[in-house]
Amino acid sequence: MGKTIIQKIISNHSKQEPIVGDIAIVDVDLVMATDTTGPLTIKAFENMGGTKVWDNEKMVLVIDHASPAPNEGIAVLHDLIRDFAEKQNVKLYDVGDGICHQLIIDNHHVKPGDLVLGADSHTCTYGAVGAFATGVGSTDLAGAMLTGQTWLKVPETIKIILNGKLPDGVVAKDLILHIVGKIGIQGATYQAIEFTGEAIEVMSLDSRLTMSNMVIEMGAKAGFVDLKGLDLPYEYVAVIPDVDAVYSQVLEFDVSQLEPQIAVPHSPDNVKGISELLDIPIQQAFIGSCTNGRLEDLQAAAEILKDKKVHPKVRLIIAPASRQVFQEALADGTVETLSAAGATFLPSGCGPCVGTHQGIPGNAENVASSTNRNFQGRMGNRNSNVYLGSPAFVAMAALNGKIVNPAATN
Repeated sequence: MGKTIIQKIISNHSKQEPIVGDIAIVDVDLVMATDTTGPLTIKAFENMGGTKVWDNEKMVLVIDHASPAPNEGIAVLHDLIRDFAEKQNVKLYDVGDGICHQLIIDNHHVKPGDLVLGADSHTCTYGAVGAFATGVGSTDLAGAMLTGQTWLKVPETIKIILNGKLPDGVVAKDLILHIVGKIGIQGATYQAIEFTGEAIEVMSLDSRLTMSNMVIEMGAKAGFVDLKGLDLPYEYVAVIPDVDAVYSQVLEFDVSQLEPQIAVPHSPDNVKGISELLDIPIQQAFIGSCTNGRLEDLQAAAEILKDKKVHPKVRLIIAPASRQVFQEALADGTVETLSAAGATFLPSGCGPCVGTHQGIPGNAENVASSTNRNFQGRMGNRNSNVYLGSPAFVAMAALNGKIVNPAATN
């Protein structure tokens, strides 16, 4: 019987045959924690009697969620992480360096075929480069820090074939929102997803990262984006599913007639075509996050806002996904264009997405956001409403003060 991608990666990291539903003990290539999960992970590690991580070159710590520290309590936690990183001689990305998932990609900490654990639910992002990357709790991560291994149940896999070419003005964010809307937030629970097809093969790395990032919004354990058509700046061997691999489902989508998709309050799977939502007023707009804070995303917004001004009743907030992204956007004029239009730039990091600092919306305000979650209170105020869409959607909303179809301008 043939194997799926996730079965092959588990097989390569384990001494047992990866049969769906079985528990496997696997070796880990990388572990990662953030300022949200890191302190708990460090405490768990020490409670297990840990004094030294199993391999200091296979661990990364990132201060990105509440960065810079918004209060004394968080500042103390940041120092705890810094002290641990120095003591253990592990890589630390500090305030302003960027979001963990972008930094892992920017700095080539992960490659196709790797098995990665992160104490963050969007660790699945690295599936865009063919890695089995999944989020775990702080205790499981601490165990891996100590032993270099973890346990997991071998998942089933859903294969998703994306046929056709995306229309002008429709991008990867629209596509993944459409899929999340069809499958639902529990429709892929503890399964892997493989994305393939014509629409994938022409995508940039930035776009593929958006696809894999949001598989967790369907409950998936991991998501793999076909590497066909993608150039990576290092040598690698792609893990390819067998032709006779067994899938729990095979789903096909024709993307050629897709319009921009919006997840309306208060769930990522509450998805509608933008034509149903025109003219809803917007008070705050946010471009950023591990889903859509990359150079391609900022450039899309700049193209819309060039020589224009943000609507006087809208606050446009931008948090580049990493310092590298910010520097590239600065070099090509993107930052200047967006700043001239009235955008406010935050330090590279998670920004308003996590709802703990910087950019919390007011009561009854509508937010156009390029993030991945719009649960009630997600951005820090239960009385606000978050509409998820592409950076182009956010830029158009910021420009017009209401929801406008970005594809209609192409």
